[in-house]
Amino acid sequence: MSLEKVIWIIFSTLNFINKKIFFMAVLKVIELLANSDKSWEDAVQNAVAHASKTIRKIRSVNVSNMSVVVGDEGKVTEYRLNVKITFEVDS
Repeated sequence: MSLEKVIWIIFSTLNFINKKIFFMAVLKVIELLANSDKSWEDAVQNAVAHASKTIRKIRSVNVSNMSVVVGDEGKVTEYRLNVKITFEVDS
């Protein structure tokens, strides 16, 4: 097989891979404050549920800060989170 043929096969394959596998999506990140009186997980669920009312194609949630409110009796009364929600923008 000639060198030109090998090069042509390689470039054809790369072009096929580029067209079929790789694509670019536009993503957006918003930051929300979420809370729950039950748990950290429930606070994340609350954030996703609230964002889902107006946003489609949510891809991920990143928890960037966690805090709690402690009541008069020394018990946790509220779980608070700062979350970043990433979603795909329709093009």
